[in-house]
Amino acid sequence: MNKNLSQWLMGFLLIAFPLATLVLVVILMSTPLQQVFMDEDELTSSTLLPDFAAIDQTPERKEQFLNMLRPLVDEKNAKLLKSRERLLKIKAEWDTSQSITGVNKRNLEKLREKFHVTYETYPEDAKAIDILLLRVDAIPPAMVLAQAAVESGWGTSRFAEEAHNLFGHWCYKEGCGIVPSKRPKGAKHEVKKFNNVEESLTAYFNNINTHNAYRPWRQLRATLRDTPEQFTGHALVAELGKYSGRGSAYIHELRTVINGNNLE
Repeated sequence: MNKNLSQWLMGFLLIAFPLATLVLVVILMSTPLQQVFMDEDELTSSTLLPDFAAIDQTPERKEQFLNMLRPLVDEKNAKLLKSRERLLKIKAEWDTSQSITGVNKRNLEKLREKFHVTYETYPEDAKAIDILLLRVDAIPPAMVLAQAAVESGWGTSRFAEEAHNLFGHWCYKEGCGIVPSKRPKGAKHEVKKFNNVEESLTAYFNNINTHNAYRPWRQLRATLRDTPEQFTGHALVAELGKYSGRGSAYIHELRTVINGNNLE
């Protein structure tokens, strides 16, 4: 009798264990991924820059340049807005309980790291959330497209062709990029080299969203973001004077490109 009971128990366990494992897998699969971990907001494609200089007709060159870049800008903005949704959930928990736990805590740590909101500068979570709300947000596509067009000569500049650098991004470590032919004596900067268009675009978004020089720009974005008719590239380029040594003339050129090419 005992032998039969042992055999029955063994058979039951052999059946129950895989069933329990299957139930656990189903539960995990039914849980939205964003509740388990924060999705990465990096672009995963790898676009090599076409030879835009070989396109003789300017309208065609511009059209192809915009057709290449616009979907990537839209994708990047969509990913940023998903990250912002998670940030708003973190803020809601803080506002309710004055604490952040579990998945929200892990997501906050990742957002702090990605958007350079360090504990050294912002030790309190409440202040870190406020700073992140200024940084984790979309950029009007018209502004991105206009800057890419101006900075890269619609994809025909030396730095665009040789380094996939569409936004005039600099770096300061020797060998990190291409030395400008007119670099002043004693200067150390190079024009950063990227492997593809996505890397250049990501660097641009990170620059605008985190660099201290663009803090006024982010404040303006926060002011205008909930008013769609005002949340435009034309309005937001007003705070890009520090992007170029040309100041107000640079802003005027960006607005001319936006208006002249119907970017919004």
